[in-house]
Amino acid sequence: MFLKKSLNLLSNNSRYYTTSTSKSGVANILGKVGIGRLNHVAIATPNLKESCDLYRNVLGAKVSEPVDQVEHGVTTVFVDLGNTKIELLHPIGENSPIQNFLKKNTSGGIHHVCIEVDDINHAVKTLLDENIRIIDPKPKIGAHGKPVVFLHPKSMNGVLVELEEK
Repeated sequence: MFLKKSLNLLSNNSRYYTTSTSKSGVANILGKVGIGRLNHVAIATPNLKESCDLYRNVLGAKVSEPVDQVEHGVTTVFVDLGNTKIELLHPIGENSPIQNFLKKNTSGGIHHVCIEVDDINHAVKTLLDENIRIIDPKPKIGAHGKPVVFLHPKSMNGVLVELEEK
């Protein structure tokens, strides 16, 4: 209760509130959407092998094998950081959205951030009700085999945000 009152004092924005208390007594602060932890930061790379070598051999991270996500036009590799992941993205074909990104950012760069949500369908409905632009409101199966949607950067302070169901 204290945390809920404190949060209300800190923010007059009705989009944020406390929804529940865990068994340990620590309040979970969630928005109407039910956001959770940062799942990954996605980085587009023009050279997947060099990027994998950098994270594996220079930085000492655990790096997955490449997986082609043909339906999304990318090859993905996940770099495990313990508390989150980096997703390396490399285009498959000239029509890949990552290829278009790399044409503008030839050295690569951060493409999107991914945040977990409790229920993707509830999140989509809530966001649409709040006039948040969703690139395609129909969830697709993402690289982790879970439903995802992408929020348009114009609604998210210039950042492409992926929501992934927990």
